[in-house]
Amino acid sequence: MKVNTIRFMNIKLFLTLAFLSWVGTCTGQQANVDQVTQREDVPPNFVVIFADDLGYGDLSSYGHPTIHTKNLDQMAVEGQKWTNFYVGSSVCTPSRAALMTGRLPIRNGMTSKVNRVLFPDSHKGLPQSEITLAEQLKKVDYVTACIGKWHLGHKEEYLPTSQGFDYYFGIPYSNDMDNIIPFRSTQGYIDFWKSEERKDINTFNVPLMRNTEIVERPADQNTLTKRYNEEAVQFIRKNKEKPFFLYLAHNLPHVPLFASKDFLGTSDRGLYGDVVEEIDHGVGQILAELKNSGLDKNTIVVFTSDNGPWLIMNQEGGSAGLLREGKGSTWEGGMREPCIFWGPGRIQPGLVTQIGTTMDLFTTFSKLANVPLPEDRQMDGNDLGPTLFEKKPSERKEVFYYRGDELYAVRLGAFKAHFITEGAYGPPMREEHDPPLLYNLEVDPSEKYNVAESNPDVIEQIKALVKIHNLNLVKGEDQLKDRG
Repeated sequence: MKVNTIRFMNIKLFLTLAFLSWVGTCTGQQANVDQVTQREDVPPNFVVIFADDLGYGDLSSYGHPTIHTKNLDQMAVEGQKWTNFYVGSSVCTPSRAALMTGRLPIRNGMTSKVNRVLFPDSHKGLPQSEITLAEQLKKVDYVTACIGKWHLGHKEEYLPTSQGFDYYFGIPYSNDMDNIIPFRSTQGYIDFWKSEERKDINTFNVPLMRNTEIVERPADQNTLTKRYNEEAVQFIRKNKEKPFFLYLAHNLPHVPLFASKDFLGTSDRGLYGDVVEEIDHGVGQILAELKNSGLDKNTIVVFTSDNGPWLIMNQEGGSAGLLREGKGSTWEGGMREPCIFWGPGRIQPGLVTQIGTTMDLFTTFSKLANVPLPEDRQMDGNDLGPTLFEKKPSERKEVFYYRGDELYAVRLGAFKAHFITEGAYGPPMREEHDPPLLYNLEVDPSEKYNVAESNPDVIEQIKALVKIHNLNLVKGEDQLKDRG
């Protein structure tokens, strides 16, 4: 009897321990669930890395054979690589306005018939009435920083510190401005870029600013990318206890090209490759800091560029890959950009062939930060969250290609119609098309084969879209025309 009693007690003890273990496991699982829920309730950090004049074909993950962008390639493996991602314009100022406001630049006057971008002698900038992405996130107490190129107004009332950013470090416009050698003509401009003066940082008297103060002039562009990357890492390290938005807008690979001594002469692609690979190195530093700080699981990082490559710069310009034309044009190479989203544990890795734009970042980040979208103005963004986190199809079906304040082309689904075509900088001259040129971008991303004749119904659908767009369009007052 004693033996049986002992056996019974042992079985009872075993079952009790097993039950307690099961309860503990369930409790632990519930704790893990609670931790996950709590972590998802914390607003994510946002990092936008914006290159300047980087082409669709300039990253090794997008097909370049000699530029090695190992960190961006790894970012693409761990995150989402988008192949149909667009910017708001094919030149700097309006493109940046679109990203910052989530609106077509035609709506806020950051386009013009007179000047395509802002210059050091421009009088105006992004209107104070616009709500920037930084201002939007400040509503829920984000810490914000702009590092790099601004190009939305250099006067104090237009600088990042007056547009929602707590901190600014960078050049307020393009790195080829404030040049001491005037560009007298288009041909003279080209000749200048063949000269030795283009290699001298003193040729470009651009100011490096910290907040509203000029701290260096001319900026030492040899070390500019390196210092931008270091500033970005320091900002993350300093603000790791708070939700933050970091906008890192490189001045390069816009010409003139400069690289630090650690990267100069290291790329098979020459100086242009040196510059891109140094930018890539900085991406690696930022991702490493996020991981080391334990922020990687709660940070969304986006890498893209403001417009396509400056093809008239020949070897010192980039590549649009298989896309047609580049910067300044409304062909695909002018406005379709490489884009990578990274957010371990949040973003579902993979290749995304859906359509997205930089204007969608305003809407997407607002949703994630739980900030209501403005209701007093027309917004042009879509929420990319379902695609990023659930791999659902993107809601965006259309892209509007503006040059100045004119609509040149429209994409609807797979098809793109060109109502007006024009060379980026010079010939071929402006030409209006009726019927419009039509290309199936899924079949023909290089825009070689006009299929208008066989798709009249598609043309009518796009014309109907344009009609609706124009009925709801209120153009903003031209902010770019006044100079001198």
